[in-house]
Amino acid sequence: MDSAPPGGMRGATESLISRAFTAGPVAADESDEIRNRLLDAAYEQFSRFGIQRSTMEDVARRANVSRITVYRRFTGKDELVEQVVLRQFRRYFQQFSAEVRQANSLDERIAAGFVSSLRAIRGDPIIAGLVAADPDQFASSMFGDEGRTLAAVRGFVANRLRDEQRAGFVASTLDTERVAEIMVRICASFLTIPSQVVNLDDEDELAEFARLYLVPMVRPRDLSGAAGS
Repeated sequence: MDSAPPGGMRGATESLISRAFTAGPVAADESDEIRNRLLDAAYEQFSRFGIQRSTMEDVARRANVSRITVYRRFTGKDELVEQVVLRQFRRYFQQFSAEVRQANSLDERIAAGFVSSLRAIRGDPIIAGLVAADPDQFASSMFGDEGRTLAAVRGFVANRLRDEQRAGFVASTLDTERVAEIMVRICASFLTIPSQVVNLDDEDELAEFARLYLVPMVRPRDLSGAAGS
């Protein structure tokens, strides 16, 4: 029976997050029908029974192919899990972009992006399971690799903010990298530390949180009347 060691996937978390955010919404290769069927079967298997309890044989049976067919596409369980998670991140990018495009104002785009990010990770049974199983490891993957993973995620958010700058919705003087880093750190803290103040299951409340606390980060400060106060 094929069983990945408990640390195998967690040890690769930092590279997965970094690669996913650096690569962006890369379209999946739809030409290999068997590979896509295996990824679909693996996602369903891992979602229902968990990664550690699932084997390559389980995935083969669910995809209605032989075990050797699985190994022709993936060298082992770690690679299969990695490709499933990467595909979920890439789908997140597509969903994130679609939801942000539908918003009609800067405020709503920031709110939509914040809500979409939390929903995508907390709502995905595999990614959320990895975070819940070891939140310290997830936090370490974000902040404990000399900042490489944080830099990748920050770069993704900063690029979106620069798009807003080019469109004239955000001041050209805004430090997009610094604002993006604060936003990423806030989002990561909600993912790893339960909140007794903000209901993470209430998307309306999350959107309002973003409007109140994230949107002001991209607005010019009003310093009128500050002198002499």
